[in-house]
Amino acid sequence: MLKKIVSGGQTGVDRGALDAALGVGFPCGGWCPEGRVAEDGRIADRYPVTELASAGYRRRTRQNVIDSDGTLVICFDAPTGGTLETVRFCDRFKKPVLVIDAAATDPPAAAALTAEFVKAHSIAVLNVAGPRESTRAGASNFSRAVVAILVAQ
Repeated sequence: MLKKIVSGGQTGVDRGALDAALGVGFPCGGWCPEGRVAEDGRIADRYPVTELASAGYRRRTRQNVIDSDGTLVICFDAPTGGTLETVRFCDRFKKPVLVIDAAATDPPAAAALTAEFVKAHSIAVLNVAGPRESTRAGASNFSRAVVAILVAQ
Protein backbone atom coordinates (compact mmCIF):
# COMPACT_ATOMS: atom_id res chain seq x y z
CA MET A 1 0.00 0.00 0.00
CA LEU A 2 1.39 3.37 -1.02
CA LYS A 3 2.35 5.51 1.98
CA LYS A 4 4.71 8.18 0.66
CA ILE A 5 5.79 9.99 -2.52
CA VAL A 6 9.42 11.11 -2.83
CA SER A 7 11.28 13.14 -5.44
CA GLY A 8 14.32 15.37 -5.75
CA GLY A 9 12.44 18.69 -5.85
CA GLN A 10 13.58 19.76 -9.32
CA THR A 11 11.16 21.67 -11.56
CA GLY A 12 9.03 19.51 -13.84
CA VAL A 13 8.10 15.95 -12.92
CA ASP A 14 9.60 16.12 -9.41
CA ARG A 15 7.68 19.21 -8.35
CA GLY A 16 4.48 18.05 -10.00
CA ALA A 17 4.54 14.90 -7.87
CA LEU A 18 5.22 16.85 -4.68
CA ASP A 19 2.54 19.42 -5.51
CA ALA A 20 -0.06 16.67 -5.99
CA ALA A 21 0.82 15.01 -2.69
CA LEU A 22 0.94 18.30 -0.78
CA GLY A 23 -2.38 19.35 -2.29
CA VAL A 24 -4.22 16.50 -0.58
CA GLY A 25 -2.04 16.13 2.52
CA PHE A 26 -0.42 12.88 1.33
CA PRO A 27 2.99 12.22 2.92
CA CYS A 28 5.88 13.26 0.70
CA GLY A 29 9.55 14.16 0.82
CA GLY A 30 12.84 13.01 -0.63
CA TRP A 31 16.43 14.14 -0.97
CA CYS A 32 17.59 17.26 -2.78
CA PRO A 33 21.05 18.67 -3.55
CA GLU A 34 22.92 20.67 -0.93
CA GLY A 35 21.65 24.24 -0.87
CA ARG A 36 18.21 23.06 -2.11
CA VAL A 37 19.47 23.82 -5.63
CA ALA A 38 17.13 23.58 -8.63
CA GLU A 39 17.12 25.09 -12.10
CA ASP A 40 14.87 27.95 -10.94
CA GLY A 41 16.94 28.77 -7.86
CA ARG A 42 16.43 27.53 -4.32
CA ILE A 43 13.73 24.89 -3.76
CA ALA A 44 10.98 26.55 -1.73
CA ASP A 45 10.70 25.57 1.93
CA ARG A 46 7.12 24.37 1.40
CA TYR A 47 8.58 21.29 -0.32
CA PRO A 48 9.56 18.79 2.40
CA VAL A 49 12.79 17.62 0.80
CA THR A 50 15.97 17.15 2.81
CA GLU A 51 19.35 18.47 1.71
CA LEU A 52 21.96 15.80 1.11
CA ALA A 53 25.26 17.17 2.44
CA SER A 54 27.94 17.78 -0.18
CA ALA A 55 25.67 16.38 -2.87
CA GLY A 56 24.62 17.44 -6.33
CA TYR A 57 21.92 16.12 -8.62
CA ARG A 58 23.52 12.71 -9.22
CA ARG A 59 23.89 11.77 -5.53
CA ARG A 60 20.40 13.09 -4.81
CA THR A 61 18.98 10.91 -7.59
CA ARG A 62 20.87 7.86 -6.33
CA GLN A 63 19.71 8.33 -2.74
CA ASN A 64 16.05 8.73 -3.70
CA VAL A 65 16.27 5.45 -5.65
CA ILE A 66 17.95 3.67 -2.74
CA ASP A 67 15.51 4.96 -0.11
CA SER A 68 12.36 4.11 -2.07
CA ASP A 69 10.71 0.77 -2.80
CA GLY A 70 10.33 1.56 -6.49
CA THR A 71 10.46 4.39 -9.01
CA LEU A 72 7.99 5.86 -11.47
CA VAL A 73 9.83 7.52 -14.34
CA ILE A 74 7.74 9.87 -16.44
CA CYS A 75 9.41 10.78 -19.71
CA PHE A 76 8.41 12.05 -23.12
CA ASP A 77 9.61 9.48 -25.65
CA ALA A 78 12.75 7.76 -24.32
CA PRO A 79 14.48 8.70 -21.04
CA THR A 80 17.56 10.91 -21.45
CA GLY A 81 20.03 12.73 -19.19
CA GLY A 82 19.25 12.58 -15.49
CA THR A 83 16.04 10.66 -16.20
CA LEU A 84 18.03 7.90 -17.89
CA GLU A 85 20.47 7.96 -14.97
CA THR A 86 17.53 7.31 -12.63
CA VAL A 87 16.60 4.21 -14.64
CA ARG A 88 20.22 3.02 -14.48
CA PHE A 89 20.32 3.49 -10.69
CA CYS A 90 17.14 1.42 -10.40
CA ASP A 91 18.79 -1.36 -12.38
CA ARG A 92 22.02 -1.10 -10.39
CA PHE A 93 20.26 -1.31 -7.03
CA LYS A 94 17.71 -3.86 -8.26
CA LYS A 95 14.76 -1.58 -7.58
CA PRO A 96 11.56 -1.92 -9.61
CA VAL A 97 11.05 0.86 -12.14
CA LEU A 98 8.07 1.78 -14.30
CA VAL A 99 8.79 4.03 -17.28
CA ILE A 100 5.76 5.91 -18.61
CA ASP A 101 5.97 7.69 -21.96
CA ALA A 102 3.82 10.77 -21.40
CA ALA A 103 3.87 11.44 -25.14
CA ALA A 104 1.86 8.25 -25.67
CA THR A 105 -0.17 7.96 -22.45
CA ASP A 106 -2.73 10.22 -20.78
CA PRO A 107 -2.65 10.87 -17.00
CA PRO A 108 -5.56 8.54 -16.08
CA ALA A 109 -3.97 5.63 -17.97
CA ALA A 110 -0.56 6.44 -16.47
CA ALA A 111 -2.08 6.50 -12.98
CA ALA A 112 -3.76 3.13 -13.57
CA LEU A 113 -0.48 1.60 -14.75
CA THR A 114 1.30 3.08 -11.74
CA ALA A 115 -1.33 1.72 -9.32
CA GLU A 116 -0.82 -1.77 -10.80
CA PHE A 117 2.97 -1.35 -10.49
CA VAL A 118 2.68 -0.24 -6.85
CA LYS A 119 0.47 -3.21 -6.02
CA ALA A 120 2.57 -5.77 -7.91
CA HIS A 121 5.77 -4.69 -6.14
CA SER A 122 4.27 -3.87 -2.70
CA ILE A 123 5.60 -0.32 -2.92
CA ALA A 124 5.10 1.83 0.16
CA VAL A 125 7.53 4.61 -0.82
CA LEU A 126 7.38 5.63 -4.48
CA ASN A 127 10.11 7.75 -6.03
CA VAL A 128 8.82 9.89 -8.92
CA ALA A 129 11.36 11.18 -11.43
CA GLY A 130 11.57 12.66 -14.89
CA PRO A 131 12.63 15.68 -16.91
CA ARG A 132 12.82 19.21 -15.58
CA GLU A 133 10.35 21.76 -16.88
CA SER A 134 12.90 23.62 -19.04
CA THR A 135 13.57 20.51 -21.11
CA ARG A 136 9.94 19.41 -21.30
CA ALA A 137 7.21 22.02 -20.90
CA GLY A 138 4.16 20.45 -19.29
CA ALA A 139 6.12 17.82 -17.35
CA SER A 140 4.96 19.25 -14.02
CA ASN A 141 1.29 19.29 -15.04
CA PHE A 142 1.41 15.70 -16.30
CA SER A 143 3.14 14.44 -13.16
CA ARG A 144 0.77 16.38 -10.90
CA ALA A 145 -2.25 14.85 -12.64
CA VAL A 146 -0.88 11.29 -12.44
CA VAL A 147 0.07 11.49 -8.78
CA ALA A 148 -3.19 13.24 -7.82
CA ILE A 149 -5.17 10.36 -9.32
CA LEU A 150 -2.84 7.77 -7.78
CA VAL A 151 -3.01 9.06 -4.20
CA ALA A 152 -6.78 9.56 -4.39
CA GLN A 153 -7.30 5.81 -4.91
